[in-house]
Amino acid sequence: MDILALLTTEFKLKPWQVEHAVSLIDQGNTIPFIARYRKEQTGSLDDQVLRELDQRLHYLRGLQKRKEEVALSIEEAGAMDDSLKAALDAAVTLAEVEDLYRPYRPKRRTRASMAREKGLEPLAKEIFLQSPHCEDPNILAASYVNAELGVETSEDALQGAMDIIAENLSDDASIRKRLRSLMMAQGVLRSEAAKEEDSVYRLYYEFSEPIRRIPGYRVLAINRGEREEFLKVSVVLDRVQALKILFEQSVREGSPCSAIVKAAAEDAYDRLIFPSVEREIRSDLTERADQSAIGVFSSNLRRILMQPPVKGKRVIGLDPAYRTGCKVAVVDETGHILDTAVIYPTPPHNKKEEAGAILKSLVQKYGVTIFSIGNGTASRETELFVAQLLPQLPEGVSYMVVSEAGASVYSASKLAAQELPQYDVSLRSAASIARRLQDPLAELVKIDPKSIGVGQYQHDMPQKLLGEALDGVVESCVNTVGVDVNTASPSLLSHVAGLNATVAKNIVEYRKENGAFSSRTQFKKVPKLGPRTFEQCAGFLRIPESKEVLDRTAVHPESYKAAKQLLTLCGYSAEDVTSQKLSGLVGRVKELGEQTVSEKIGVGVPTLWDIVSELMRPGRDPRDQLPPPLLRTDVMEMSDLKPGMELDGTVRNVVDFGAFVDIGVHQDGLVHISQMTDRYIRHPSELLAAGDIVKVRVLSVDVEKKRISLTMKGEVG
Repeated sequence: MDILALLTTEFKLKPWQVEHAVSLIDQGNTIPFIARYRKEQTGSLDDQVLRELDQRLHYLRGLQKRKEEVALSIEEAGAMDDSLKAALDAAVTLAEVEDLYRPYRPKRRTRASMAREKGLEPLAKEIFLQSPHCEDPNILAASYVNAELGVETSEDALQGAMDIIAENLSDDASIRKRLRSLMMAQGVLRSEAAKEEDSVYRLYYEFSEPIRRIPGYRVLAINRGEREEFLKVSVVLDRVQALKILFEQSVREGSPCSAIVKAAAEDAYDRLIFPSVEREIRSDLTERADQSAIGVFSSNLRRILMQPPVKGKRVIGLDPAYRTGCKVAVVDETGHILDTAVIYPTPPHNKKEEAGAILKSLVQKYGVTIFSIGNGTASRETELFVAQLLPQLPEGVSYMVVSEAGASVYSASKLAAQELPQYDVSLRSAASIARRLQDPLAELVKIDPKSIGVGQYQHDMPQKLLGEALDGVVESCVNTVGVDVNTASPSLLSHVAGLNATVAKNIVEYRKENGAFSSRTQFKKVPKLGPRTFEQCAGFLRIPESKEVLDRTAVHPESYKAAKQLLTLCGYSAEDVTSQKLSGLVGRVKELGEQTVSEKIGVGVPTLWDIVSELMRPGRDPRDQLPPPLLRTDVMEMSDLKPGMELDGTVRNVVDFGAFVDIGVHQDGLVHISQMTDRYIRHPSELLAAGDIVKVRVLSVDVEKKRISLTMKGEVG
């Protein structure tokens, strides 16, 4: 199997791109490093394509290894021939390989194996030949009666022969392949109630949908309902159509033995093939649904992590609660805790006046301009309290309700205890809520991505696959933004390309012992950060205070010489970078000719333009290009909503059937996929992502069920 050729075809790339990408991966380079600093070798493939290529590469190598194992096993059994070898070579999935191996795989004792032990295989072969001149099957079977072997009658012999024929048909790879295709094309997934009890699965108590059309989220919902014993699930397929496939490949009309073979084929289908293929199809459906759901989760997570930070602001984080009070943490511009308190503005205490006085004092003392309110228990009452307090505070103070998903997990973690040892668990949570507004990425990397709560059915998915995908998203986001090495936590540093938890911890320890880093070359002094690790991580670690201006950028140290040559060639200096006087740099490069410039400074054209971009905006944050978070100064109740009302909202979660939007009433509203646009879209993610700011109109409100239906269309429909 030519894996490189397959990858080239599947990804529609040039052979040299795939060859270089695979070589770089095999050399142990990280995906972010390859995507950012080896563009000339890969043709500027982005990190998402590289990750998919890497996954497919591992699958194909695993497939090749399995082919070799199967071929060896079949050869050892003396059963390999040219046609089987060709079929194995042509197989493109593990399922095809396993189908081909099925007849030769060691089996547990079956009806067919017991019939073979009784010497009935020759009878089965003679019957299956279906010669027009063969004797009556009962006469053929009579000669195989042997009481010592347990064949008491000719009927016993015939039954044994039929069992052998049925198993042989079941092991036929071509039959299974055709039946699998038929089931995917014409099969129907059906579910019905397993008990009379009402449940959240009532929609599926009498449900059916063609397999080729059923969306992934329904597959996952039905699977969960079956697991929780509320549903009975089956695949329905036209038996007559399915049996035609078996009859075409096994039955020869005009022979006295044909009826026996036909009966064996029906038994093979009902007892062996259909149950097995049904399991395979349901497994395939689940696998596709998992992949789709992981994709949606990954997309949502990326946007949540890449939400624009609220920079340069002091924030009060509020972790609402009823009986135990609302925990308060004041943090400065860098997330350092300045003060803490506990207030009781909600039931059962209702000490609003006292709580208001405490918050007013904190706002005035520390110059706070934003409240960050967690969206958990008592959030609604706390939000209302803050909104009523705002008119009594200096002008310009606002608030935002942020997701506190995972905050309690973080606050009780060993990591939080190390970071904030002097504060109790609840106050750590309030600090985390404040920091989530200041820099979502830096704070959320401390939490297991599965706990951030922006997926669907995440607990039903293969946790290893989900974890790998989400870790890849976190790594991509961290390296896209870059990390200030002098302020970053070990958690954030551990996601930088090339670094692990140990080296990240060593960087922080070195920082504590020796003071802030002043140069990227100092990284080499950190224990266990060797030359290879330095190559992978250096470009993603920034030093805003460094005298070397390139240390503040994403320019890799290996390209410093080229960057300085570029400045000289175009008539600029390092001071021009610091004072941002390079507005004419792009024009100058074009005037000289990009190819000429790249050759003179010794880098490829893609790297040249990356260097230009970094010099013009040193230390830029790609998140700043996104719409800022929606801050609020008032609050509404669900009862205030009326159909037709137009509102601004923040997309909180995108799922297969729509998007949930925060419109400031504590209960997120649903924009169903049918209410997003008048044009056809396959998935809501084509239009929306978590964190987007959107205009919506209210379609309907059900206060009792806490349901809000929204539309993004021009008119309310």
